[in-house]
Amino acid sequence: MKVNLIITDYCMPGMTGFELLKKLKKESSNLKDVPVVILSSENIPTRINKCLASGAQMFMQKPLKLSDVEKLKCHLLNCRG
Repeated sequence: MKVNLIITDYCMPGMTGFELLKKLKKESSNLKDVPVVILSSENIPTRINKCLASGAQMFMQKPLKLSDVEKLKCHLLNCRG
């Protein structure tokens, strides 16, 4: 099975979305190139910037709106097209 996109919350039990992102990018040869989108209900600029600088394709605020999903779709098509 091919994974095309990983969407994760930032706040999870056991590890953060940032920690998952780092693991995927450094330790997973078959997932390191898969785009990762991190979701959070908290708007913390340092957290957002850290995730984007570490390889997240997007950092999106919850709750998501249809316009957010459209932005994600366009962003991924441009990045991968």
